[in-house]
Amino acid sequence: MPSATSRKAAAGEEASDGQGVRSIQRALDILSLLTEERPLIAVRDIVAATGLAKTTVIRIVQTLEQSGLLWATNAGYMAGPGLWRWAYLARRGWELPPETQRLMRELAARQRETVNFYVARDIVRVCIAQQESPQALRHVVRVGDELPLWAGASAKVLLRNASPALLERVAKSSPFGQGHVERMRTWVDEAAERGYAVSHGERDEGLSAVAVPILGRSGTVVAALTLSGPTVRFTDDRVAAFAEALLAAAAQMNERGFEHPLGASF
Repeated sequence: MPSATSRKAAAGEEASDGQGVRSIQRALDILSLLTEERPLIAVRDIVAATGLAKTTVIRIVQTLEQSGLLWATNAGYMAGPGLWRWAYLARRGWELPPETQRLMRELAARQRETVNFYVARDIVRVCIAQQESPQALRHVVRVGDELPLWAGASAKVLLRNASPALLERVAKSSPFGQGHVERMRTWVDEAAERGYAVSHGERDEGLSAVAVPILGRSGTVVAALTLSGPTVRFTDDRVAAFAEALLAAAAQMNERGFEHPLGASF
């Protein structure tokens, strides 16, 4: 039986770990305030956005600055040069090979709709590559954007091998709650049976998409290749043509595999 001293030591370690995790999360929250629209941020803005005490914000900001993750200017703090190394590593790891990018460009040019490449991360899907439609009215998702998995053609494809527990967590994150699980299972099963998925206005009204799976060497789904755009252009005939084109492109991608963090699965 552990002594009172050992129990106190363990409790102290847990409290210390909790504080450390909290500090890391606060630092990440501060970094996430920087966007393309807001490349500079002042301490007062961080305090207002996070609700943290000014002294706490200054301490975290100074630590980030010392690590090169923030850079002080007369107008506020901007992304620091230390992030370049992380950005380089991320790009090297996640950027699709030239041949795959070429296939996406050709697909967008022929079908004249936006092509996206998604991977699943817990209860969201992340866009890791995109080729925009050449049309003025088009669907655009920025690389790195996270979208929910509770709806959408790509979600129906990415959730093919999802565990019951994951499906339940995805459903809980939806506007429909736990009762959405059965509907999601139906969508996933239908997509698996016909080899592709379709969505019309499930997440955003007026937006449609067609998605096909990218398979790993083990046969599991590791990514989704999609065409998306205004629902008015996604008629039944066009959806069939989109699915055929996507399946052909996916077949070529599956044959080549990928050079990025999912490589071990391909």
